Amino acid sequence: MASVAAGYLPILLFLAVALALSTAFVVLPMLVSRLTGTHKPDAEKLSEYECGFPAFDDSRAQFDVRFYLVAILFIVFDLEAAFLYPWAVSLMGTGWTSWIAMMIFLVELGLGLAYAWKKGALEWE
Repeated sequence: MASVAAGYLPILLFLAVALALSTAFVVLPMLVSRLTGTHKPDAEKLSEYECGFPAFDDSRAQFDVRFYLVAILFIVFDLEAAFLYPWAVSLMGTGWTSWIAMMIFLVELGLGLAYAWKKGALEWE
């Protein structure tokens, strides 16, 4: 029984160190800012900094479905690039079979793009 517990000791030590470091990286900057006096919230510090103007609607407002369609198409074609790079690097060693398989994959993606284009998924009003 002691040997089983000893096998878990490195994992428990790793978790303890990770928990201590993550807590330190979160808590220490907050403590230092409070102790050094840099934590003085005012209207300028609490103002909007990402878009430059105050929010004019509820943050839970619904988006148009076209936004999601464009996002899905972006993810699909981003994954295509992620598949193409390792395939292109290893093409010399894989032979004609992998080339034909990738061409079938690219044709399917091209057909999907043509379908989305024809349906107007890429149009924005």
